[in-house]
Amino acid sequence: MESNSVSPAEIIRKIESLKSSKNDIERQISALEAQLEKLNCNDYGRITQSSNGEITSNGSTCPLVSSLGPATGHGLAPDMIYRYSRQLLLPSFGVQGQANLLKSSVLVIGAGGLGSPALLYLAACGVGRIGIVDHDVVELNNLHRQIIHTEAYIGKSKVESAAAACRAINSNVEIVEHREAFRTTNALDIVRKYPSFHAYKLPLVSGAALGLEGQLTVYNYNGGPCYRCLFPTPPPTTACQRCSDSGVLGVVPGVIGCLQALEAVKIASAVGDPLSGRMLLFDALSARMRIVKIRGKSAQCEACGDKAALNERQFQEIEYEIFTQTPFSTAPLKLNLLPLEARITSKEYYQRVVGGEPHVLVDVRPAHHYKIVSLPNSINIPLSSLEGRLPEISDALGNKEVETKEVTADSGRALYVVCRRGNDSQRAVQYLNKMGFNSAKDIIGGLQSWADDVDPKFPMY
Repeated sequence: MESNSVSPAEIIRKIESLKSSKNDIERQISALEAQLEKLNCNDYGRITQSSNGEITSNGSTCPLVSSLGPATGHGLAPDMIYRYSRQLLLPSFGVQGQANLLKSSVLVIGAGGLGSPALLYLAACGVGRIGIVDHDVVELNNLHRQIIHTEAYIGKSKVESAAAACRAINSNVEIVEHREAFRTTNALDIVRKYPSFHAYKLPLVSGAALGLEGQLTVYNYNGGPCYRCLFPTPPPTTACQRCSDSGVLGVVPGVIGCLQALEAVKIASAVGDPLSGRMLLFDALSARMRIVKIRGKSAQCEACGDKAALNERQFQEIEYEIFTQTPFSTAPLKLNLLPLEARITSKEYYQRVVGGEPHVLVDVRPAHHYKIVSLPNSINIPLSSLEGRLPEISDALGNKEVETKEVTADSGRALYVVCRRGNDSQRAVQYLNKMGFNSAKDIIGGLQSWADDVDPKFPMY
């Protein structure tokens, strides 16, 4: 009997090991059954069964199971026929489409809002081999959209969580875990592990979702353009937004992720017309989808053009962060625009509040952010409207006269500026100093710093 001192983690590892062994055994059984059906031992008229249960054919032993099975000829095991029966019933998909899926492999980069539904459907519909690449861990604020994860996996690897969910929905699918970031230095090594890889000919099903909108297309497929054909140089950093900054309605990436799975299934099964050379645009508020034509393959493209100059060595040497001018890290941007004398920590601000210092606190977040949560006695003046609302700040400070361009605003009362993470507040202080509010100081790290260093119960978003 095993000791009661076995840890939950060890038990989980043993379970996963047994599940993996089970998957291997079931795949071997399916392969042997398919091989068996190809043998010339299914002429029912020539096969007999002896009293001891041995199957013979014209006096010789035939390598059949203990009873005669149905003739199918396609290699799908009985449990697979039942599992995928609703797909097999489709005339345009049928046995061949399913057989193609079972032999295919798909690499999913990112087990987040898009990858979650895509992975679940790819596993459920019978893609033979699925790779998952992600370096992140599950967080509570992921769960409204990243539906493959559960509360039990908070703080654990997203790949571990996603792999467990995929295996739970279909134990016949091989799941390969890549618990690492997808970078130029390892991308080719990862992709080479999938049979569908051939030089730079791997189709890319690309989706994006932000706010209430999403888009989807297929690159590098059947003579269509690759990603670099459309974007030979990276877009400006100001054009790139994140869900953590701009927000996203959970269902929106779910819709796009499901459509990504659909495009991947169409490509893998060789059924249907993938979105190559076209882009689907989704507007959640109006419940509209439209398809637009995109530029075709570029003969000058460095990656796939007539005189493509980008080889494997050069690709691996690309410094992604320098090339795109965007940090690879998912951590929020941290600006450093002000001298130390124009900044104050959240702890220092707290001490001044407790000490009763007369002051004005301006919160420069957008109004809908301010409605989520705010510090007591703060004034909400969004950064975008700061210029037109300087008189309000001056009045709050006790000043009676305000000039249009130059404001003498030092009344003896301190002026502090806060935002979500301490970036917009620095921009605001720069402008306020320029306009004569020389006492304005930025609260370093914003409300996030307040939650981290002063009030752990302060709700963050």
